[in-house]
Amino acid sequence: MPQHIGIVGCSAEGAALCYKTICAEGAQQLGAHAHPEVSMHTPSLAEYVDCLDRGDLQGVAELMLASANKLAKAGADFLICPDNTIHQALPYVEARSPLPWLHIAEVAAAEAVRRGFQRIGITGTRWLVDSEVYPEKLTARGLAYVRPSDAERDEINHIIMDELVCGVFKPEAVACFQRVMARMKDEGCDAVVLGCTEIPLIMNDSNSPLPTLDSTRLLARAALRRAVQGTAKQSA
Repeated sequence: MPQHIGIVGCSAEGAALCYKTICAEGAQQLGAHAHPEVSMHTPSLAEYVDCLDRGDLQGVAELMLASANKLAKAGADFLICPDNTIHQALPYVEARSPLPWLHIAEVAAAEAVRRGFQRIGITGTRWLVDSEVYPEKLTARGLAYVRPSDAERDEINHIIMDELVCGVFKPEAVACFQRVMARMKDEGCDAVVLGCTEIPLIMNDSNSPLPTLDSTRLLARAALRRAVQGTAKQSA
């Protein structure tokens, strides 16, 4: 039997995309209509935002741990979090977690290596791009990276937090991401990580100036592999 996947949710649109990907693509490995057992717990997004605004990563960790404990009691075998930003708190979580985690940035970095990319643009919330979540995992694999400028971070953060997480998708938002990604391409990037789990709802390889690393679907596929194979290995 496949292992039971526990999803520690944060924002609804990204968590939903991850969940749907697991269910839809499970059939490719397990047969028609089949997918691993999946449980998800999601506190109010406002609780996470309050902690992030205060720079309280320990508070973020406590919210993640509360979800982890509930999912362990529900029978999950391992955990994923389809939210890049709150991975900043994962170091405070893992030692106290009842279950092992897959790391979204490790999964994306492994895919970048598999596809032969060398210099990665990072997009996401201001909290995420100001952090070391992606730089740490990318440099560990010998990859270079480029962050958005301060002005770009503000504009992207507004799009994510005021539009995408609310299910609002505008052409102007697509144009903004295209401008940022085109600049990153000019700076030598050969791929861009969609480091917010809502960004793939508006950006993909067909409308991006750079090849995309879709963190949401990559995490979902890594969870599927883990569930089917029963292994935590994330190398491509």
